[in-house]
Amino acid sequence: MFQRERVEIKTADQIRLMRRAGLVTAEGLRAMGAAIRPGATTAELDRIGRRVLAEHGARSNFLDYGADWGYPPYPGVACISVNEVVVHGIPGGRVLEEGDIVSIDFGAIVDGWHGDAARTFPVGEVDGASRALSKATRRSMWDGIARIRVGARVGDVSHGVEASLRSHERPYGILREYTGHGIGTAMHQPPDVPNYGRPGKGPRIVAGMCLCVEPMATLGGEDVAELDDGWTVVTCDSSRAAHWENTVAVLPDGLWVLTEPDGGRAELEARGVPFASLD
Repeated sequence: MFQRERVEIKTADQIRLMRRAGLVTAEGLRAMGAAIRPGATTAELDRIGRRVLAEHGARSNFLDYGADWGYPPYPGVACISVNEVVVHGIPGGRVLEEGDIVSIDFGAIVDGWHGDAARTFPVGEVDGASRALSKATRRSMWDGIARIRVGARVGDVSHGVEASLRSHERPYGILREYTGHGIGTAMHQPPDVPNYGRPGKGPRIVAGMCLCVEPMATLGGEDVAELDDGWTVVTCDSSRAAHWENTVAVLPDGLWVLTEPDGGRAELEARGVPFASLD
């Protein structure tokens, strides 16, 4: 199951189990996104995520995360980050307001295998800069995914994300401290997948790898700070942030995006990338 640097290589049956976890993750994000409105609290959204997990007999890979390493156990099943909160926003009493943007990072475990994804949602009508930020971040995720193929390097994926975000007339801050990652029997595994990098560098991509590509970008600078709760990460300049993520399986003949209901087919084919599935 493992290769050099302990990168976990999955069998076809294991990837099918990860697809089940990915679909639960996608359903949770869909349900939470549908409930976003002015006046809703982030705790209400987290309760929806808990309900979806229970309905599918899945477990949370976020709840109590960190306890094994001496960190404060994470108290939610989703990271819900509003405006200047980049990632790891703890669900609670924060009330959403018209014009906010909300990034939700959510995951599921099915039969020991993990899914992980993130989406950024508007709260009612949002300003043009916030809409453009989320759109650019989403596009960079797909542009990075499009660089994944057997024989490529992780640096090719990272460079794809960075080049996409830097292609816009408006400069965006690209987070360097937080990265994508491998995923499988644990939520975070080697290799790291940074959101910046040089092509041709890093571990080689082989069939059976599963990677999370997850750009985080801001309307300002890239500097962030962690709050005293040990989790919440905010931009130092109070600029807004967006966060998009998908779990991707590398198959011998193409890619299967495990956390997209269509397996990523529409976005991959629009970019000329071979789509493959084990359905």
